[in-house]
Amino acid sequence: MSPEPSLALAEGAAGPRLRDQADYLHLLTARIAGTSANQMLMVALGWQMYDLTRSAWQLGLVGLVQFLPALLFTLPAGHLVDRHDRRRLLALSLSLQSGVAVILALASLGAAVSAGLILVLSVLLGMARAVQMPALQALTPTLVPPPLLARAVATNSSAMQAAVVLAPALGGVLYGSGPALGRALVRWPLAAEFWGAAAVYATSWLLLGVAILAVLGIRPRPMAARPPSPGWRELTAGIRYIRAQPVVLGAISLDLFAVLLGGATALLPIYARDILHSGPEALGLLRSAPALGAVVVGVWLARRPLQHRAGVWLLGSVAVFGLATIAFGFSRSLWPAFLALAVTGAADMVSVVIRQTLVQLETPDAMRGRVSAVNSVFIGASNQLGEFESGAVAAWLGPVPAVVLGGVGTLLVVALWWRGFPALARRDRLTPA
Repeated sequence: MSPEPSLALAEGAAGPRLRDQADYLHLLTARIAGTSANQMLMVALGWQMYDLTRSAWQLGLVGLVQFLPALLFTLPAGHLVDRHDRRRLLALSLSLQSGVAVILALASLGAAVSAGLILVLSVLLGMARAVQMPALQALTPTLVPPPLLARAVATNSSAMQAAVVLAPALGGVLYGSGPALGRALVRWPLAAEFWGAAAVYATSWLLLGVAILAVLGIRPRPMAARPPSPGWRELTAGIRYIRAQPVVLGAISLDLFAVLLGGATALLPIYARDILHSGPEALGLLRSAPALGAVVVGVWLARRPLQHRAGVWLLGSVAVFGLATIAFGFSRSLWPAFLALAVTGAADMVSVVIRQTLVQLETPDAMRGRVSAVNSVFIGASNQLGEFESGAVAAWLGPVPAVVLGGVGTLLVVALWWRGFPALARRDRLTPA
């Protein structure tokens, strides 16, 4: 832990203020820029893949090939995060994503993008995020004093969601207007058709550069005693720790199964094109909708953190997520679909703040990298593996039954977890006694 937050606690009569934590603000800048770049990449990748293949199965594969390297590398990455400079590891992961953005931009300009290339580069994105997520989660508690951690988590989430509101919409506009701009500037019509994707990828590359510079601006922090050289016992220490903490295990696994079943992100290109009969601009709006709801709730939670009944709030928010997913599944026009997705984002924000605060406050700093790595596997499984599940079910039953059944499954998960994790349901305060 840095000496600066402790000094602020001792000297500040009114207590420490989040805006005075300079290194935390650097990390927040990196989160916003990196999240914006990632969201724009996902808009372009999803639309381009569906444009090339018209296949729900291929859309699902994009999520699967991002999840598999995360599953393989996240536990070793967590050990690295506990042994080495977390700032440099985070900068390296962002640099790998920057390289992917450059390759996609050049391939789009040369009309050389294929489904195979997208899948191969998605594997690299999965490898980069295997390091990025535990490094980000383990860095935050070292940059702010404990009384500010819940507020920092809420601020992180709301700031990132604000980026997710703007970035996909901007990505959709760039993608949709790019071909017209390309035809106006070049004489090769085939190349002009890919200018929209190239513009999105190039913008993502610039944003990733900003994120890398912000991370390198964070001052080094003294680390706790390094764990021994990695063996199986050390690599799996995070798993054993979580298994011994029923509240943490219940919170993490609830998010895993709820989003695994209820996530509809992979199917948004199908909804935008085939059900709502719109273009990439509509896809950008749909991807922005959950973030808009999350921003509103995140700002509220940053100002008014939850004080009591944390377990009830967590389980209730996931139930609302499932109901809103069902409503989205039955939507047949843009704005009802947008509203339903905004509600899913608002509910998910409550879940995110509670879960991340519980995990970070109840984990010793020497274990945070490995516990965050396990948490990253759960998050990656719920997001990327959930995208594959959605694509596979949609290829079998169609997109609407896939989304509706996922929402129903989320409600069943809430009922099971309410009975299976009574300590989580009874949890009152976020901070330990």
